[in-house]
Amino acid sequence: MSGSSAAGGLLRAAVIGLAAGAATAVAMRLRTRAEERFPQLVRTNHAGNPVSLAEGPVVAGGLLIAAAGVPGASARTAAIAAVGAAGALGAVDDFAERGASKGLRGHLGALRRGEVTTGALKVLGIPAASVAAAALLRTNARTPLGRLADAVLAGGVIAGTANLLNLLDLRPGRALKAGLVLVAAQEALDSRTAHAGSRALGGGVLGVAAAALPDDLRGETMLGDAGANALGAAIGLRSALTASRPRLVCELAALAALTLASERISFTRVIEQTPGLRELDALGR
Repeated sequence: MSGSSAAGGLLRAAVIGLAAGAATAVAMRLRTRAEERFPQLVRTNHAGNPVSLAEGPVVAGGLLIAAAGVPGASARTAAIAAVGAAGALGAVDDFAERGASKGLRGHLGALRRGEVTTGALKVLGIPAASVAAAALLRTNARTPLGRLADAVLAGGVIAGTANLLNLLDLRPGRALKAGLVLVAAQEALDSRTAHAGSRALGGGVLGVAAAALPDDLRGETMLGDAGANALGAAIGLRSALTASRPRLVCELAALAALTLASERISFTRVIEQTPGLRELDALGR
């Protein structure tokens, strides 16, 4: 990437980050009106205190603003589709939950019994939308089979990252911090080859997370499925825009391992027992 195009990409990312962050900040300030009108937005958190799920749709909306600013028709369509589908399906699970099954194993087990839970809709719908979005991006392979492989790998990374952020949304600020760490890692890996769209999405994630983090850290709001899935989809799409096929394989393997591990171990317990992670997790609370 030339110096002028890199500077232009960074400027676009800054503008998108400011716009998405400002919209998120305004919506967060107005959330109390929504909570008064829709009391179902307020739930009880792990500590037994009231917490608002209004943050989720607000964050998803802010990320859609960032997605709409991604340059290139195909990349923009992919970003809007992936983030929008993840946020919408997450919102269905947040506000119209059906079925008592929990976790990947629980939802798949319910499907085998013929029970379609809202969680199962999310488990099936987000990967399908993610692969469709990735197919718009990964078109450089020489053969149809290669393009299909890239779409499946990239789609798996988008859906897997959406799921990972959702798994981490169990304590104030945790998922948002994880999102910021992932974007920083991506920027370090892509410093010389970053796509303008990946920079735009990264800027959007930074702006939206910065606006939502204060209320989240205080335990007043949480991302819920809508916000966590949309945030993860945006971050996963950032990889889909720039990552090589070997890197996608590595990322997907790591995401699959974490997803399977979550069925057997508590991420909260691991974080609390790991120096460094424990301090980062508690920072700002």
